Amino acid sequence: MPRPLGELEDAVMTRVWKWNRPVTVREVLEDLQQERSIAYTTVMTVLDNLHQKGWVRREAEGRAYRYEAVSTRAAYAAALMNDAWAQSDNPAAALVAFFGMMSDEQRQALRDAVRIVQGPQGVQESGAGETEVAPGADSPESGAPSEQPATNSGGKPQENPAEKPDEKNPASAEDRTGR
Repeated sequence: MPRPLGELEDAVMTRVWKWNRPVTVREVLEDLQQERSIAYTTVMTVLDNLHQKGWVRREAEGRAYRYEAVSTRAAYAAALMNDAWAQSDNPAAALVAFFGMMSDEQRQALRDAVRIVQGPQGVQESGAGETEVAPGADSPESGAPSEQPATNSGGKPQENPAEKPDEKNPASAEDRTGR
């Protein structure tokens, strides 16, 4: 299960994700100093820790490094949600509870995401405005992409864990992708 980023790690990663380009410690420091008092060495240590954990890659530039995110903020959030759901002893109940916490805008975003993943033939609007999955749309033949970025047990991002079954439950890869 990926470890959620700490407050300072999240603040640093927010800048790296927002700028979407390689950044220096100095750039992150100057932006953070607009909100709080923080030392250069603290930011340098946090970026080094994020590099060690696999959240950022770095490239030397003179005597300094430029750091770049390995994955997106969306991939990080998806990994946290996927792993939290996988920890449930009743995934269906966990989803029902999660959906019950969502705002109307979040539920609409979920419907949009299902349409994107399954394609237009996979989702139909019912007369009540609710989204339904068309029969057979969740089969492997649907051709829907399965991009569920996550992290490995060490908290490092991995490309596509949906293709890597859980040792305890070989069908878990199918469960996570909904196929």
